[in-house]
Amino acid sequence: MLPSGLTISIYILNFFFALFVVFISRKSPSSAWAWLLILFFIPIVGFVLYLLFGRNLRKKNFVRWMTVNQNESLPVFKEQQKKIHDNTYEFPNGVTKEHQQLIQMNVDYNQALLSAHNEVEIFSEGKEKFAALIKDIEQAQQSIHMQYYIFKMDKIGKHIYDALVLKAQQGVEVKVIYDDLGSRKLMKKHFQELIDAGGEVEAFFSSYFTLLNPRINFRNHRKLVIIDGQIGYIGGFNVGEEYACLDEKIGYWRDTHLKIQGHSVYSMQAHFIFDWHQARNEMLEQTDMKYFPSFHVDNLLPVQIVSSGPDTECESIKNSYIRMILSAKRYIYIQSPYFVPDEAFLHAIQIAASSGVDVRIMTPAVTDHPFVYGANSAYGGDMLRHGGRIFRYEKGFLHAKMMVIDDEITTIGTANIDVRSFSLNFEINAILFDEELAIKCRKLFEQDQQNSFEMTPALYEKRSSWTKVRESISRLISPIL
Repeated sequence: MLPSGLTISIYILNFFFALFVVFISRKSPSSAWAWLLILFFIPIVGFVLYLLFGRNLRKKNFVRWMTVNQNESLPVFKEQQKKIHDNTYEFPNGVTKEHQQLIQMNVDYNQALLSAHNEVEIFSEGKEKFAALIKDIEQAQQSIHMQYYIFKMDKIGKHIYDALVLKAQQGVEVKVIYDDLGSRKLMKKHFQELIDAGGEVEAFFSSYFTLLNPRINFRNHRKLVIIDGQIGYIGGFNVGEEYACLDEKIGYWRDTHLKIQGHSVYSMQAHFIFDWHQARNEMLEQTDMKYFPSFHVDNLLPVQIVSSGPDTECESIKNSYIRMILSAKRYIYIQSPYFVPDEAFLHAIQIAASSGVDVRIMTPAVTDHPFVYGANSAYGGDMLRHGGRIFRYEKGFLHAKMMVIDDEITTIGTANIDVRSFSLNFEINAILFDEELAIKCRKLFEQDQQNSFEMTPALYEKRSSWTKVRESISRLISPIL
């Protein structure tokens, strides 16, 4: 037992910590209540956890490069924005015209230019994605810019690393960003051969004491590779053997990634450059236009590259998801390893399902966290009550982040359906306005459905008592999962 004086002091301190969370931090009500529960059940320790995982980043720290973001693209951006508002913009195809409001929102609030001419290849197998990536690296002439949340120096990682070293030795500019927490076993010394060859490597939000890093809760979850400013890779695959289905413990890994050749790569390149300078903690005064070469692509496939993170005022990827959901007339198919939506997303998808739209949500049958499973189950149950359909992927681990709507628009990228991806992580998604590609993605979902079981209302009611307990706990803490 603690001495009574010490006990009283702890509760007084905890009271002031609670006041700080409620009145100073300005969090959303749901997030504030979740943190108050933690403070109540684990006094003092709970506030230490809040300092590490609950604080918001000060957005003024990002003004220096977000301003550059707007200025560098200002002439093109202003022209497209003005024409859209004046109703004089010539939309590239019928799908973009149909979804003008989504495009306008992302132009206005995310500076996400609509690029008309792109060629897109979809990868659902890691081995195919890595083979294509390594081939493109080997053919690079000017620059290779690579960014991954997780980069492992295993068989797959070493193969990519060796290709990067060789290109650096040949005089190609090589820059690599890895997330300091996601790649926590990785250090700069592991890249020494690449650095000696002239390559450059940076860890995002690094710290000598990883677990005591005050920015530990804000991770760069983006996966980007830009080659010669003309080829871009974006999607869910990180770098490691498990992503190529070479890890026997994990088994089959199901993910979705894109290879884009076209002018939307300019936006991917710009995001990499901003993240590069942020990782180096240096001012970006002017962008070298050699990273944005002129080239021609005949294929018509409009794309917007949309980003979000703690540096932005708007949760642009979440808002894009919701705008897409509200536009759906026939179906909404969603794949995500985590289905832990906030209230705005949940209400939008419930309204769609209640209105007769065919809503199908697919998550893994087995997750990598017990409370995530509980949250998936709880919110999946909510969807069942509103007429949605829930599928649990059984062939392996489903890591894909994809939404396809009405055989018209598709979004694929790094953002999960959870609060972390909506507001805490640095994320990036491609939104593709093309019927043919949307049909391919819909068929991909339907193939995965063959390797899933459907969580029917009758089956959901038979869930175990332990699952019900996890659901209750997970729902309470879902704003901070």
